[in-house]
Amino acid sequence: MDLSVTSREQGGRTVVEVGGEIDVYTAPVLRERLNDLVGEGRHHLVVDMEKVDFLDSTGLGVLVGGLKRVRSHDGSLHLVCTQEKILKVFRITGLTKVFPIHSTVDDAVAASSGDATS
Repeated sequence: MDLSVTSREQGGRTVVEVGGEIDVYTAPVLRERLNDLVGEGRHHLVVDMEKVDFLDSTGLGVLVGGLKRVRSHDGSLHLVCTQEKILKVFRITGLTKVFPIHSTVDDAVAASSGDATS
């Protein structure tokens, strides 16, 4: 399955909508998009994972890398995910303690607005 990655602005944050499978084959697409956004000066990201069907360790690595990249610019990376099968991956790996995970994009944007602005 392919991976779709689109982005838009909402509430002063960049929302990255991801759909499909994030695995060893498709993860470089997401990595490149996150790197491009940070390179453009967008340091407060909300990654909407509601349409993600599958997430493997490579995908987790891309998200962690994106988080490190935005934090190096005093930014933030919030996730939107309500799917139990994807949330389970974050719980098992302990990444629920690393990433703020929200149930809606609006909640994530509101929460990230409390982060330092760039």
